[in-house]
Amino acid sequence: MSRAALLVLADGRFPAGGHAHSGGAEPAVTAGRIKDAATLERFCRGRLHTAGLVAAGLAAAAAAGCDPLLVDDAADARTPVPALRQVARRLGRQMMRAARATWPSAELDALAAARPRGAHQPVVLGLAARSAGLAPLDAAYAVAYENISGPATAAVRLLSLDPFDATAVLARLAADLDQVAQRGAEAAARAVTDGVDALPAASAPLLDIAAEAHAAWPVRLFAS
Repeated sequence: MSRAALLVLADGRFPAGGHAHSGGAEPAVTAGRIKDAATLERFCRGRLHTAGLVAAGLAAAAAAGCDPLLVDDAADARTPVPALRQVARRLGRQMMRAARATWPSAELDALAAARPRGAHQPVVLGLAARSAGLAPLDAAYAVAYENISGPATAAVRLLSLDPFDATAVLARLAADLDQVAQRGAEAAARAVTDGVDALPAASAPLLDIAAEAHAAWPVRLFAS
């Protein structure tokens, strides 16, 4: 196992397309739910313990060797709105391109062939982590961090928020990130023996509603 591979996978410059997405921050800024560092922190904490936890479990399960097609079906079941399913698969396609170029593997090739329109991004990320020799917990950390770093970066652009303040928000969420990654990895370990129903299924209805509304905006800075 190489922790250097984890740094590559979690790097915001890894060409997986995440820079074009705000993780729900754009509609939250427009609605006034994010307006400064304090409200950004509350938004990111809520997102981390809901959507982030679900993503951590999915990624860890794929990295642990669960059937990625079953994990992808579980991701669909945990993504109730069409806008977010479309985004997850679009990001999954981009992640797949980057992962296959970086850590080629038969497992990635098989998933790409089975899901030509894209598997859910956390599933692809988890399989990429497995191909890179990383542990399920590493995959959970990478995807959980992405779930909060995306909105934090977007808030800098949307609000002209001081990037030092945005980074401080991420640092203050470190303990929450540890907890979510650990819970995701533990759920994945159960899923190996008990099936994908053991994976987290937390919901964030406001994120779902905002995503559907945002998808219909004629002008927007971010794709989601």
